[in-house]
Amino acid sequence: MSLYAYKAIDAGGKTAKGLQDAANLIDLEMRLKRGGLDLISAREEDNASSFGTTRIKRIDLITFFFNLEQLTRAGVPLLECLADLRDTMEEATFREIIANMVESIENGKKLSQAMGEHPNAFDKITVSLTRAGEDSGRLGEVFNHLTESLKWQDEMASQTKSMMIYPAFVGTVVLAITFFLMIYLVPQLVGFIKGMGQEIPIQTRILLATSAFFVDYWYALLLAPFVLFGGYKLALMSNPKLQYQVDKFKLHVWPTGPILRKIILARFANTFAMMYSSGISIMDCIANSRDLVDNQVIAQSLQNVMGEIESGKNLTQSFQKTGIFPPLVVRMLKVGEATGQLDQALLNVSYFYDRDVKDSIKKVQVMIEPAMTLILGALLGWVMLSVLSPIYDLIGKVQL
Repeated sequence: MSLYAYKAIDAGGKTAKGLQDAANLIDLEMRLKRGGLDLISAREEDNASSFGTTRIKRIDLITFFFNLEQLTRAGVPLLECLADLRDTMEEATFREIIANMVESIENGKKLSQAMGEHPNAFDKITVSLTRAGEDSGRLGEVFNHLTESLKWQDEMASQTKSMMIYPAFVGTVVLAITFFLMIYLVPQLVGFIKGMGQEIPIQTRILLATSAFFVDYWYALLLAPFVLFGGYKLALMSNPKLQYQVDKFKLHVWPTGPILRKIILARFANTFAMMYSSGISIMDCIANSRDLVDNQVIAQSLQNVMGEIESGKNLTQSFQKTGIFPPLVVRMLKVGEATGQLDQALLNVSYFYDRDVKDSIKKVQVMIEPAMTLILGALLGWVMLSVLSPIYDLIGKVQL
């Protein structure tokens, strides 16, 4: 199949432009004809720029599954639902993906199979859930689960960004002030300090040396973060095992490590509950969730859980042995397993972590402001002390 950029016209004379997969121009014309369009012109696009390489935004997926859930519950046939979304979706790339899905379903494929052809839009968990909904006849419930899960993920991502944006902004301000002091202000005071003819105190000599380093090597200081990041990426590429140690460090570094662990486990519990309630087996739930956590340490722990279950242990015992969940969460799993309401227990786990993450982020944000203020105050105090010390020494000698 090739990707074509086409220009067409509908029955009302309205011009339409877009992208469409087709075997050739004749196939493209037939596909557009089935959609009520007459082809005017078309050109083949480079495959590297196709929608297969563009990641679909979470907000567009929320809109897609919310509308699918509402339309299917209203009794609208699936193909009509997708056709309506294809015509109303604002994001062009996603609109073309939906159009391609409509073509696949018209050619005899299931919805889950059509989704599986577009991994940039629908991950393996979404495809598995859709397949389970098709097999059980509960597609509407699956679409609702997916909508709520995507909303929750969007909220968690927003919280994570809010945790990082403030310290990044304050840190940038502190660095900017440091460069201003060392490159502009301190050099103007060098002649004045040395012209006093006094012995320069040690803290002043350190300040002058630091300022001279900033003046001589400012470009190296600016390039250093990019060089270090590039070296880090090269090290990961040359030694894949290093990623495990990096992920382990991320989970333990204070203060973001504990919060990151809670976010990962909350995402795991939420996804596990959604899949389990849709009729997917426990082993498949764990396997799919393992690919979602994006942390090799947690993923390895989940792999160990699967091994424990295969050896005959129940879910609670398996999670307890890995040590990735605290005792309170293990007790929730034990109750859910005993009562047959494991999905509800996992949703409680997700709620527990979600609330804990929000509280932790608020605490970190409260701590960051005074910490940054202390750092900035210490920097300014050092500069003032280093500049004023020779002046005070000179005044003392004059009084004597």
